[in-house]
Amino acid sequence: MTEQTDTQDNTEFEPLDVVRIMEMIPHRYPLLLVDRIIQFEAGKSATGLKNVTMNEPHFEGHFPNAPIMPGVLIVEAMAQTSAIMVVKTLGEEAEGKLVYFMTIDEARFRKPVVPGDAIHLHVEVIRSRGTVWKFKGTAKVDGKLCAEATFSAMIMDK
Repeated sequence: MTEQTDTQDNTEFEPLDVVRIMEMIPHRYPLLLVDRIIQFEAGKSATGLKNVTMNEPHFEGHFPNAPIMPGVLIVEAMAQTSAIMVVKTLGEEAEGKLVYFMTIDEARFRKPVVPGDAIHLHVEVIRSRGTVWKFKGTAKVDGKLCAEATFSAMIMDK
């Protein structure tokens, strides 16, 4: 049996906690929807984690006695994960810039997300041209697909 060697960058990724995330994107409670980045590959993909809790303000009205996380917030969480990936990929080049949502396409909602769920938000770069990036995102709870979408964003000065 031969041992395989990885010819790519062997540096180990250190997960990003919420404090580091808040240094990278401007979102704050109640609209900061990523608690941690658990996987990252520069310019290619990232996986964020969102722990859904009953004390989030949208559950007061969506829906009383049957709390379900709004689909648009799940897509926003995917977009925030992609923004963090872009900022981390660009490094110093991203300083003084923001990542703005441009489009949402092919959004599908497959399974409700409820308090107590941990959403894994996986985003992959479809392409990047200049300041415009396009992504494919999925949201899974316990390995089951809850939502998916294709979306794009632009990096601009603040």
